[in-house]
Amino acid sequence: MNSLTHVRLSTPLHTQRYFKRLFELFSITPQFPKSLAHSSSTSNSFMASIPSSSSSSSYSSCSSSYSSSCSSSYSSSSSTYGSKHDVFISFRGEDTRKKFTDHLYAGLEQKGISTFRDDENLERGTHIGPGLFKAIEESMFAVVILSSEYASSRWCLIELAKIIDCMKNTGLIVLPVFHYVDPSDVRNQREIYAEAFKKHEEHFKDSNEEDVYMWKVALTKVANISGWDLRDRHESKVIQEIVGTISSELNRRFSKTISKDLVGIDSRAEEMLDYYLCEGLGGVRFVGIWGMGGIGKTTLAQEIYRRISSNFETSSFIANVREETQNQGLVSLQKQLLSEILVQSKIRISNVREGINVIGNRLRDKKVLIVLDDVDQEEQLEALAGKHDWFGLGSRIILTSRDRHLLRRRCGVDDIYAIRGLSDYEALLLFSWRAFKKSHLNKEDYVKLSKDFVNYSSGHPLVITVVGASLFAKGIDEWKTALDKLKETSDHILDALKMSFDELINIQKELFLDIACFFKGENINRIRDILTTFGYYPDYNIDVLIDRSLITIDAWGTLWMHDLLQNMGQEIVRRECPKDPSRRSRLWLYEDVLHVLKNNTGTELIQGIVLKEHVHKTERLNVESLSKMKNLRMLKIQDVLLPNHLNYLSNEICIIEWHRCPLNSMPANFQPNKLVELKMHCSAIIQLWKGIVTLDKLKLIDLSDSQKLIETPDFSGAPNLKHLILRRCTRLYKIHASIRNLRWLIQLDLNGCKCLQILPPKISLESLEVFDLSGCSRLKKFPEIVGDMSCLSKLDLDKTAIKELPISVQNLTNLTFLSLKDCKNLSSLGVCCNWNFLKTLALSGCSKLKKFPEIVENMSHLTELYLNETAIEELPSSLEHLTGLTFLSLRNCKNLSSLTDAICTMISLKILILSGCSKLDELPENLGNLEGLEVLDVSGTAIKALPTSVVSLKNLRVISLRLLCRCEGLSSKSMNKRLSFLLFLDCISLETLSVRPEDDFQPTPCLFNCVIENQGYDNMLTTEHC
Repeated sequence: MNSLTHVRLSTPLHTQRYFKRLFELFSITPQFPKSLAHSSSTSNSFMASIPSSSSSSSYSSCSSSYSSSCSSSYSSSSSTYGSKHDVFISFRGEDTRKKFTDHLYAGLEQKGISTFRDDENLERGTHIGPGLFKAIEESMFAVVILSSEYASSRWCLIELAKIIDCMKNTGLIVLPVFHYVDPSDVRNQREIYAEAFKKHEEHFKDSNEEDVYMWKVALTKVANISGWDLRDRHESKVIQEIVGTISSELNRRFSKTISKDLVGIDSRAEEMLDYYLCEGLGGVRFVGIWGMGGIGKTTLAQEIYRRISSNFETSSFIANVREETQNQGLVSLQKQLLSEILVQSKIRISNVREGINVIGNRLRDKKVLIVLDDVDQEEQLEALAGKHDWFGLGSRIILTSRDRHLLRRRCGVDDIYAIRGLSDYEALLLFSWRAFKKSHLNKEDYVKLSKDFVNYSSGHPLVITVVGASLFAKGIDEWKTALDKLKETSDHILDALKMSFDELINIQKELFLDIACFFKGENINRIRDILTTFGYYPDYNIDVLIDRSLITIDAWGTLWMHDLLQNMGQEIVRRECPKDPSRRSRLWLYEDVLHVLKNNTGTELIQGIVLKEHVHKTERLNVESLSKMKNLRMLKIQDVLLPNHLNYLSNEICIIEWHRCPLNSMPANFQPNKLVELKMHCSAIIQLWKGIVTLDKLKLIDLSDSQKLIETPDFSGAPNLKHLILRRCTRLYKIHASIRNLRWLIQLDLNGCKCLQILPPKISLESLEVFDLSGCSRLKKFPEIVGDMSCLSKLDLDKTAIKELPISVQNLTNLTFLSLKDCKNLSSLGVCCNWNFLKTLALSGCSKLKKFPEIVENMSHLTELYLNETAIEELPSSLEHLTGLTFLSLRNCKNLSSLTDAICTMISLKILILSGCSKLDELPENLGNLEGLEVLDVSGTAIKALPTSVVSLKNLRVISLRLLCRCEGLSSKSMNKRLSFLLFLDCISLETLSVRPEDDFQPTPCLFNCVIENQGYDNMLTTEHC
């Protein structure tokens, strides 16, 4: 025997990090950032957006579509083209869903391209519903993934026939992908495609023969289209090409609509691209866009971003830098920048200095496009884009600001583009669109007046937009009166904007002022109930404000208004009583709120207080001030130190958000029958109320981290409650039995309530979707499920004292997530049945669980199964019903001595973790049937050798063989040459590694503390004698 050698290989740092992530965080899936958050400056500063019709809905679509387009590619083309989706993907799920199709979908979504894929198993039904046909009709592109089993699916063929029909009749662009099939076989229906049609013809021999013929025609037509053949291509490269092709075509088509929808944008964008940002200028360039508010800085930056972002390795648009710095802080913006540039969901930064270092180090070699919108402080620039050498060659950093001196002071800014107002022609064109909903004037009486309004606006797009919208459908006399009013004012811009406000009826004015002072940036769906309670009839009046160009709603339902319009609304409130804030209707400034609460000057005029800043704890405030506000509808404060009692609080109140509230209970006479939301994190509340209080409108209670709360109140008076959140209320021991009657409850979150012992014995919450009891360490029994609870999709019981689940949990037929991690008393799970939609089952740490339940029916949706550190001795043969499982972890199952052969039938399995199963001494011989397996970890087992069938695992990339004390030898002939990593650590019995240069063995072997006999590997390993 040759001399024995201890082999120690030093691996690069990035390899070590890879293994750390690989074996500790197997289940992490990257999440892509939203294409772009919208800035307040965007909402009305279009230069300017033109509606396609006079209806409010079409106007909304047009006016907000540009704002939502600014991702790497235009993400809301539907607004402009009339298509709901950019791309429809047609594929056979069994072949490609979890690999090529999933990667393509992720690539398209990452670029902001709206993509439709049928995520459900279509063939469960008997026919394709109209919704799927509609999705095809509403798409601009169809990517058809022609795989080996595509033609065997009647549904795929019906879908394809519809796609070919739309290609002919609606101009749908079809892009075929030949997924490891010969295009000629598809075109001529040969080989496996011939076999599929033979079955179809047999099945339809007495009916629908014409359909089979049409399917053949459709296949022939799609195969004649130039596409991508995967047989000799890397999938990642093909996906890049498909995404690039679609992105470029979307940009080209959208550019045609820009000139129609945004007056004046095209010439300014071309000027910047030709003279300020062109690649010929080389290096890294910082370019500022300077101009007054509402002049179109953000719109121009967005248009440039849309046009050129695909030319860069990666890109990021940081909107509202000024406002977000105040609300969230610079660290939050640094995280957003890194998240979008690096395409990572979790960025850990503790302070600005650390963020500066991370940005400078991580982006220095990347060609990036970054837009920092609405900067107003040098600290913002230093934190987000400090120096040229932070970024790779060819990078472009665009900064928009109202402060020219800020851009000049910063020596790193290479050039400043001073954005000009609209020309007379452009201004008149925009005004015509707003005032007449058409591009030209055909009423002579209005021509001169129109020019007068345009001259008054001085080419300011926002003023023209708002003023024009306010004059739509008005008579000539009303136009003249409006013009006279404008001529009398000195502050042209502010008063011009106010003219549109003055045209509103009172209820609409109040709604506008509440949005300006309190609700800008809120999601319209979240606050709809609040606005309804205020009496605003939001479904109608929100559209009125949109029609007047006073607000917009972006693609995610967020309410926005331009900074100038917000300033105007707040100035209207300030003018209610300039010198005395206690006589104003709304308070939002720190100084004003403090003045009123400290000096006991509250009045009945105050309707709302919203304070985002922390009140200094040293201030002594007067509780009676709140008692005087008889008409208070909204109270949002935090850290306000008041005495621990309050005699009176307005019964008109609709929102209470009082974090760190010092009160032990609400006032005895408090009967807020209009209350919609109650949020009191970290409060001193012991009991909210006694007895039954009528709260018909109450939708949300959130008392998270209220350490003194002992029990919940009687919910009988709050029948419409939707969200009950009591996270980490560590003294809470009892939930009132009336909770079982909350038929509209959607979320019940009791996470971390470690003293909770009593739940109602039976529950029937028919609308409940999320039930979180994790961390309720004293809870021994889960309630019986009575009635219909089919809406429940997530049940989290981690770290509870539950011994078993009631049989009735089988009635949770739409459950997708069930977790019982670290339930140390759980000994049985019963039988897995009726959980047909379950995707994740986590039982790790259930140290008394000796047997995995029988699976009595197909559970094809289950993709992740965690059984780490359980007492399981063997797995049932019924595991074969988990046909969709991709991740199985049995780490540290010390009693597991063998694996059932049924595990080898799970062909979707990608990751198999068996590390620490110290009694497991062999793997099933037919393990090679797991053709999708990518990662195999058998570290710390008693396995002596891998089965020879491992060589058949064509997709296997990583094998971990750490701490294999009994493994004596391995040969490259038993391993797939496509392996990327082969990890050995402390394999003290490993004596032979038969891997020779002539074997053409590709993996990177990593060996630590292994006794190994060198066999022809000298020129491939650096060895060190010990």
